[in-house]
Amino acid sequence: MNNLVVYNHGKDSIPWGEKALALAEVAEDRGFEFISPDYQASNDPEWRVDRLLAMDLHGYERIVLAGSSMGAYVATVAAETIKPHGLFLIAPAFYLPGYARDRFAPGTENIEVFHGWQDDVVPPENAWRFCREHRARLHVLDSDHRLLSILPLMAAAFDRFLRELAP
Repeated sequence: MNNLVVYNHGKDSIPWGEKALALAEVAEDRGFEFISPDYQASNDPEWRVDRLLAMDLHGYERIVLAGSSMGAYVATVAAETIKPHGLFLIAPAFYLPGYARDRFAPGTENIEVFHGWQDDVVPPENAWRFCREHRARLHVLDSDHRLLSILPLMAAAFDRFLRELAP
């Protein structure tokens, strides 16, 4: 396989939680290799960005960066350097105190964002602000920060997202 999805887990999450497992199944069905680095050693988002940028991602025809919450921030900041074919972001931790960046240059026009109306960690307005600036596809649904209640819908959207990236 020369297509790759790199999933970046959230601050207090694990590399192979429910979202990662659901997206991995979709990615593998679409012919993408799927990796989920373990960032549990540090809750510093910039440390996580550095870890992602240190990975050897050469040799892949298509790279998609995905992430949830802090992991979506990590994917987006790293995308400036990696220039992936797509970004799939779940409740992205944008415009929050303690994060070094509040301006982004994602390196791709293929961006899809999921966010919950009931998110009490990252306000939905933050996702809207990012999507408006970057003309990204935004889904705001009746769910909380983890978005597990809409996981089947998100997985179906991820399937379409990967299909649309095919040549």
